[in-house]
Amino acid sequence: MAGQRRLETSEVGDVTVVRFVDRKILDVTNIHELGRELFQLVEEQNRKKLLLNFSTVEFLSSETLGELIKLEKKVKQHTGKLVLTNIKPEIYEVFAITRLNKLFDIRDDEPEGLAALNAA
Repeated sequence: MAGQRRLETSEVGDVTVVRFVDRKILDVTNIHELGRELFQLVEEQNRKKLLLNFSTVEFLSSETLGELIKLEKKVKQHTGKLVLTNIKPEIYEVFAITRLNKLFDIRDDEPEGLAALNAA
């Protein structure tokens, strides 16, 4: 894989927990690299339960939202489940304005997200 990794992953049982390396997800090249890394988890590594922890993320672009929407579709095509956690209020506002808070399963924190995934 070219370039620096944009994600840190860990396993909690059968859930893949993903943390973002970048605090600002704005650069188009980095966003596409991030998308590739996320899609590989689903398509190549066959991960069914993904938890994306946004605790380090301060800014993200609309392009990032597009990658997240594609990821949600890929996860569903692979009969998996995706949960987003630890989204800062100012970023959550973007999800609310764009009504993406209706598309994504968004939980307050990682333990709540893990509970939701393990209940699935």
